[in-house]
Amino acid sequence: MLIFICLCSWSLTGVFGDEVKSLSVMEGDSVTLTPNDADIMGENLIMWTFGHNSLIAKINRKDSKRQFFDERFRDRLKLDQTGSLTITNTRITDSGLYQVLCTSKDTPVSIFNITVYAHLPVPVISNSSSSGPASKCVFLCSVVNVSDVTLSWYRGNSLLSSMSVSDLSRSLSLHLECLDDSYSCVVNNPISNQTQHLNTEYCEPCSECYRAG
Repeated sequence: MLIFICLCSWSLTGVFGDEVKSLSVMEGDSVTLTPNDADIMGENLIMWTFGHNSLIAKINRKDSKRQFFDERFRDRLKLDQTGSLTITNTRITDSGLYQVLCTSKDTPVSIFNITVYAHLPVPVISNSSSSGPASKCVFLCSVVNVSDVTLSWYRGNSLLSSMSVSDLSRSLSLHLECLDDSYSCVVNNPISNQTQHLNTEYCEPCSECYRAG
C-alpha cells in the first residue's frame, strides 16, 4: 500500500497582514524562495531575514555584491541576481518565516513560511501478546521519534484506523485483531510516507483466532 503526497505550496493571509507563501520540503533537499518581480523592480539592495527579523543574506544588485550573516546557514545559502534565495541541505531548524526587505519600503515585500520535514522511519509491526494461543492474532504497529505524522492501518486499500500526533516525539501504536486479508501499516506526513506490510508467514487467519479464543 503506497501513498504519494507531493510537495506542498499554498498562500494565505495571516496575522502578519501580508500574503504568506507556504512551502514544505524534505530534510536534506533544497528549496528556492523567489520574490515577485514586480515587488522588487528597480530595487538595488535586497535583504532576507529569518525568524525574528534576523538578517541572513543581502545582495546589492548594482554591483552584484552578496553577503551572508547567519552561522546556522554557513555554506548553505545562495542568492542570485534576481533576489531569489536558495537554501541547500535543509534542516529541521530551517523551518520558519523568511522575509524579503527593500530599503525603499517600510514592510516586507515577500514573506515565506517554510516547513522542513524529517525523513520518516519504516513502521515496525510486532506481536503484542506475550503468550496464549491467540497471540499470533494481535499485532502492534509502532514508529518512534516522529512528529506531525499520521499512523494508519490499511486492509487492502481500505483505511481501518489511524491516529495523528503533532509536535511530539514518541511511539505510536495501533492494534489489529487477526488476518483475513492483506494488511499494511503506513506512517505519513504531508510530503512523504513509509509502509510496512504484515508478514503473513507469522499470522493465523481469523478463523484460527476465533477457534483459539
